[in-house]
Amino acid sequence: MEDLFARLERTFNPELPTLTESQQQLLQELSIDENQPGTILHDFQTLIDFLQPNGVEVSSVNNLLPLKVLSEVNSRLSHSIETKLKRPVQKSYPYINGLYLLLRSSGIAQIRSQGKKQILVLDTATLESWSNLNPTERYFNLLEAWLIWGNNEILGEHQDSFGNLFRCIQLWPRVPDKGLKFPKYEDQHNISYYPGLHNIALLELFGLLSIKQGKPQEGKGWRITSLQRLPFGDALLQLLFPLGIRGELQDDVNVNFGKLQSHLQPFFPEWEHNLFVPQQGFTEGIYIFKVSISHAWRRIAIPAKKTLGWLAETILDAFDFDYDHLYEFSYKDRFGRIIKIGHPYMETPPFADQVQIGDLSLEAGAKMTYLYDFGDNWKFDVQLEAINQPDNKIKKPKILEVHGNAPQQYWSEDENEGE
Repeated sequence: MEDLFARLERTFNPELPTLTESQQQLLQELSIDENQPGTILHDFQTLIDFLQPNGVEVSSVNNLLPLKVLSEVNSRLSHSIETKLKRPVQKSYPYINGLYLLLRSSGIAQIRSQGKKQILVLDTATLESWSNLNPTERYFNLLEAWLIWGNNEILGEHQDSFGNLFRCIQLWPRVPDKGLKFPKYEDQHNISYYPGLHNIALLELFGLLSIKQGKPQEGKGWRITSLQRLPFGDALLQLLFPLGIRGELQDDVNVNFGKLQSHLQPFFPEWEHNLFVPQQGFTEGIYIFKVSISHAWRRIAIPAKKTLGWLAETILDAFDFDYDHLYEFSYKDRFGRIIKIGHPYMETPPFADQVQIGDLSLEAGAKMTYLYDFGDNWKFDVQLEAINQPDNKIKKPKILEVHGNAPQQYWSEDENEGE
């Protein structure tokens, strides 16, 4: 990765660019409110208001907004669009998709389980912190939520290890001074894939570029006819260029806002405070998991202080599997990012024998996947049903219920001959 950044640094400019005097003046004189330099604060608040007071039920797999609310949300935004699609999904509305990314990556909204339903709700503590920020602080905290913490796994896509700032830096030289034009639908395909239409929409919402829309054709979705860089976008990305090209803002497990503050505060002294996202610590208790595969399931109780390695072995015991293969647990954290915890013999941490159950930051209803044996790929669904009060009688994992016959891990030679 470092070699690639070094090559890109030389490709873009052998000497790192510096701000011109006019760009410095532009940044120093810019006043941020809900309508400038872009409409990001206005539209983000629109989505917050839409979720109050009870949230919205979302899809069970990627937890995205359902078809029935997309049209209404779209109509409330500063940049409403036409899609001409019969069954548009969240991705069909790039402004909504981008704003949803900010909601999740900021921690202001998260997924809660209500029975079998998944609900996108506002987090009370984080929302209170947000309400205490001034417009400048809100703007730049949202910018960090996008450029630093905006993991594309939140949107059900593969994560780009270089991040969204890097994507924007790659796009910028492709937009000439007179604008980047797309005479035909096919011409906009490149930006649809990289940096992605939601990133293009966010560039406009943050006031970095302007988009000229065209009339969409039936079944083809949002139509862009041109992109135009804006002076503020030139200045801001030039300022952030060294950080993005050197990979100094790579994703981290713990979301702590303010990474850009030292770079931008000289131009925006109003940026004093940052969004505070409470970190969930160790949760004591007896965790009750329902583990399913095929038509069989087992209910398992395990104390919070036991590690995931204990849970892994208990699952194998419950389904009469051996211990001869590697495994990996995966789940989505409160920000919508996929967290993977592997077998102790795997190369990349964290490892299952070092992570306690109570450190997983899971709530009742949350789901994990336990992938066992990377050759046969046995996939167990692991759902946390409840966190009960600590019980001194349960000091190690316990199988509470057994339903259905476990699948046979190996086929014997006699059975293969019988076929």
